[in-house]
Amino acid sequence: MKPVLFSVSYAGFWGQAALDLRTFISHAAGLGYPAVELMAKRPHLSVLDYGAAEADSLADHCRACGVEVAVVAGYTNFSGGAEAAEVPFVEMQVAYVRTLAHLAQRLGCKLVRVFTSYERPELPPAANWARTVAAIRECCDLTSGLGITIGIQNHHDVAVHSKALLELLHDIDRPNCKLMFDAWSPCLRGEPAYETAKALAPHTVHTTFADYVRLPRFAYDPTLVNYRASEPDFVRAVPMGDGDLANAAFLQGLRDGGFDGTVAYEMCSPLRGGGQIGNLDFCARRFLEWLAAAQTMA
Repeated sequence: MKPVLFSVSYAGFWGQAALDLRTFISHAAGLGYPAVELMAKRPHLSVLDYGAAEADSLADHCRACGVEVAVVAGYTNFSGGAEAAEVPFVEMQVAYVRTLAHLAQRLGCKLVRVFTSYERPELPPAANWARTVAAIRECCDLTSGLGITIGIQNHHDVAVHSKALLELLHDIDRPNCKLMFDAWSPCLRGEPAYETAKALAPHTVHTTFADYVRLPRFAYDPTLVNYRASEPDFVRAVPMGDGDLANAAFLQGLRDGGFDGTVAYEMCSPLRGGGQIGNLDFCARRFLEWLAAAQTMA
């Protein structure tokens, strides 16, 4: 499996240190990563800042660094704007994904990431589902001629459970639509890591790892001189192997299910040890060690 470093980790969010896109790519190569995943928004691969010439120049830089672009990571929410039906929010997002596909093609990348949709009180679940299916179908149809696969990452509310995600994939019914199935979501929600990963492995082209500790929450009730449990737990990102997620079992399930794709690492929330560059680099190197050890033990 090829390790990938996600540029969101060095984008300056959540208190993290910020590197511009070219510097990040050089930095990833220096850390030992053969491939990167590029965040498709500012301050990295924004469609407002990168046209054909800029993408070609970035591709040259990647080749000079010996780094492959494995994923162009889009940011979509196809239920967005449901309260304003007169504004073509879905069309805007589909056009965004099409533009990302053209950028990906110039970068030598064949995979563009999308999310599904958040649930909204004004949009019934069945209508939200149909809206999401139609949008992703159109993304697939508009990019298939470019040799691009649309990868659905299991983060947003619609089809976040593995059973629902397979149902969504069946409804979309496009050969260039696959899954970018991650461990943290099913692990935090209580799905069995190994069995779930093995079941979805045949449909998965890419996965992203992070590790988290669960921090139970309680609210003090003075009338009882005691505490009431609060749900859900607070979670915090930690170096790979130091958390509570069943990442090793998930990876083994993917492998036993036939997956042999790219495996990314991301630091996309407040991180134990802080956001300074030294701590980010420590965690990025730790992931390479963890992945190598996990594959050796399998």
